[in-house]
Amino acid sequence: MIDAYEDPGTPDSRSGGRYLWWLVARQPWRCAAGAMFGSVWMVLLAATPYLMSRAIDDGLEPGDMRALALWSGALFTVGAFNSWLSIMRHRTMTRVRMDANFRTVKVVVGQAVRLGASLPRQMGAGEVVTIGVGDVQTISQSLTVVGPGVGAVVAYLAVAVLLVSVSPLIAAVVLLGIPVIVLLVGPLLGRLQGSETEYRERQGVLTARIGDLAGGLRVLAGLGGKTLVADAFRRDSQRLREQGYRVGAVTSWVQALGIGLPTLFLAVVTWLAARLAAQGDITVGQLVSVYGYVAVLVGPVSFWVECGYQISRGLVCARRVVRFLRLEPMPDTGTRDAPSEPSALYDPESGVRVLPGRLTALVAEHPADAVTVVDRLGRYTPSDATWGGARLEDIALDQVRDRILVADHESDLFAGTLQDMIGPLRGAGPARSAAPPRGATSHDAPADATPHHTATQTALHTAAAEDIVQALPDGLNTHMAAQARNLSGGQRQRIRLARALLAAPEILLTVEPTSALDAHTEATVADRLREARHGRTTVVTTTSPLVLDRTDTVHYLVDGKVAASGSHHELLDTTPGYRALVARDNEEAVR
Repeated sequence: MIDAYEDPGTPDSRSGGRYLWWLVARQPWRCAAGAMFGSVWMVLLAATPYLMSRAIDDGLEPGDMRALALWSGALFTVGAFNSWLSIMRHRTMTRVRMDANFRTVKVVVGQAVRLGASLPRQMGAGEVVTIGVGDVQTISQSLTVVGPGVGAVVAYLAVAVLLVSVSPLIAAVVLLGIPVIVLLVGPLLGRLQGSETEYRERQGVLTARIGDLAGGLRVLAGLGGKTLVADAFRRDSQRLREQGYRVGAVTSWVQALGIGLPTLFLAVVTWLAARLAAQGDITVGQLVSVYGYVAVLVGPVSFWVECGYQISRGLVCARRVVRFLRLEPMPDTGTRDAPSEPSALYDPESGVRVLPGRLTALVAEHPADAVTVVDRLGRYTPSDATWGGARLEDIALDQVRDRILVADHESDLFAGTLQDMIGPLRGAGPARSAAPPRGATSHDAPADATPHHTATQTALHTAAAEDIVQALPDGLNTHMAAQARNLSGGQRQRIRLARALLAAPEILLTVEPTSALDAHTEATVADRLREARHGRTTVVTTTSPLVLDRTDTVHYLVDGKVAASGSHHELLDTTPGYRALVARDNEEAVR
């Protein structure tokens, strides 16, 4: 079974079927052992009627107790050995399924890490969760075909050979009848794939909606939109339920036919064998053996139908995994070095120019326009943006990521301690961050504080987040839930800002860093942010006058283009649209 730290290998993402075969090929000996155990197990099941017929014909009917005891002992030995084979088959196939499960999880997680920030732009979180929660299990279950599935084929051929020795007529009926049963179920499996595919798609949508509800329930309640969203969720849930009923209807027919048709076939063959026995063409022992052979075949045929059902579902899920594995991160075609000194960022599409060492604000009638500009300046979308006169896409991506940080106000917060959530010190050395900020107390930066501890306290002070740490039972060592859901929206926003400040990037691009804060805290953060980032390039997207009043330059965007630039007060005096957008009331507008 794959080790937690072992390389899972390079998956074959050309198709769902090839991906399933890749999972088999990654563990060939285990799959071969499962096929061997499954084959011998099923063949010995078929041998049981043969041994019973010999016990009847050679021992019971002529009254030969020695022969009866001999064949009965052989029957007991085969049964005991087959029980052990059954245990080994089950253990081996469990390992096959677990390996496929863990291997798929590792390649999916690895792909998510590889995609990085481009993942949410290409696939919804709900679909990724659905892959991890449901599809992985279904894929691993479909690999049952390599054990009992192969064994069913071998047992079918073995029974066919045994039946030829009893009656060529019965053998012909079995050899032709069993494939017909399997073919009758085939169309249902194709229909099942279509229904299952639609069901998985709807499940991904609903999972994404659940995540949105969990993350924004407080906001929805405050805005009075909880009922509307609940109604939408209820409608989506009902559609998913209806689609689940369709999948269940097809599944029930597949499973019913998988058991019912072989049983009816058993009755037909038994009737035919009984007629031959009555006519004296076969013995009573052979009649018993024919019944036993066909009864044993019910198992392999049911396995075939079950394997077809599992493979059909596995292919649907494997295609979803393959579609995810085919996603590519933003290509890194850059070969040039980043500017050796602080330089201007320029987005020709919007006209935004960010001068080095200044605090710049982007104000947009539509907030998404400002976010789009930030994505271009941070090189998260293809553009002609430049840095120091050179196109961002021509600069090596690792250098861009090392020096330019985009801090989204909805970026993920991973479960762990608060210190882990804020993250390790990156970028700035001790000399750059060792001094406590103006206004910090000796308690904030004790004499024996390490550079990392001091930098963390500095970031928390700048984000006005010291009170968050002080209110927690274990301070920075307090365990936090995923997305810091045990904090309020404003507290999460300050933690995200502290994390971005701790990274100490040369260029910091922040999206609405204070939108969830009260006016007093917002003004405090704006003052401290300006001081802490003095001399370094910082961009904020906001419409808050409290923040805009502390900036050096403001770019006012209309339809994604710069309509006016200047200081906050200059734009208030000269640009009516800007004044109407940012003025919360007449007093703030005049001020």
